[in-house]
Amino acid sequence: MMKRRTTLGWASALALWQPCAWAQGLRKVSLALWSKPITEIAHLLAEEDKGFFRAQGLDLNLLPGAGGGDAVRNLLSGQADIAFTDPGSLFAALDKGEKLRVIYDIYPQNVFNVVALKSSGIQKPADLKGKRVGVYSLASGTRQNLQLMLAQAGLKESDITLVVTGLLNFAPLMQGQVDATAATDTGLAVARQRGLRDMQVMEVRDWLPLTSDVLVVRDETYQQHKALLRAFVRAWRDSVQWSLAQPEQAAWVAQKKAIDGQNLELNREIVRLRNLSSVSAYTQRHGLGAVDIDALQKGAQAYQAVGLIARAPDMKTVVATDVLP
Repeated sequence: MMKRRTTLGWASALALWQPCAWAQGLRKVSLALWSKPITEIAHLLAEEDKGFFRAQGLDLNLLPGAGGGDAVRNLLSGQADIAFTDPGSLFAALDKGEKLRVIYDIYPQNVFNVVALKSSGIQKPADLKGKRVGVYSLASGTRQNLQLMLAQAGLKESDITLVVTGLLNFAPLMQGQVDATAATDTGLAVARQRGLRDMQVMEVRDWLPLTSDVLVVRDETYQQHKALLRAFVRAWRDSVQWSLAQPEQAAWVAQKKAIDGQNLELNREIVRLRNLSSVSAYTQRHGLGAVDIDALQKGAQAYQAVGLIARAPDMKTVVATDVLP
């Protein structure tokens, strides 16, 4: 039986508890997030109303985080059964000897970018040298993808001044507190909605077309609970397919349940972007969530090349190909 430890604060507020779940025979499963309940995960926030996971016999509990590193820590500590995290946090954990398995590719499209105002004169990664650059947190994918972009220009993180700005990192950019900021496509959408104009956007995918987020489990969980993981992946796929087919409904769910979902028009744009990043040419051939092992391997090698990890793991031994339906 998989364990779920009770957590306080956001975790208890986020628990999508179905009344009398025990009477329905539901298996409890906890998912460690990289974020709080935001519009980007509207398909998960819809669980209370839509019951994608309940239909698979699962009682879903969401644990918040502040970056992919937090999600992995919650997984390794036993507070979560599955982690929603970025490849960099996965590679770092594997590099330390942790035994983890990838079971699903959440966003096969790289959604990270670095943005500067055109007035700053920053047009390419090399121009970031000596500049103040914002990131969501030190444990976030924004920092790791920034490091990868810097490496393409022959720079290191020590060549810039790193500034932790939090999720609303475009406010410091607009206020002149940083010269550029590392973000995501949805973060940029928020900034545009709030009036940010005349930007120079450098897309990480132009240098490294690496997936943005994956579902990760401990190897022990993978070995002992494959049936549960298959049920979880089926439910996840169903929730994503619902968002793809009903983006307007997803936007309304976000307005009711996401901490950043007050603006329905913005919700629609964020849902649209996340729907786009959930599919790729590879998933069109192999199905939602299919992991491109070769692309993930190249990503691991890129992380090794810039010194983020000591050794690139063999992703063929990490990716579990028998969990997807």
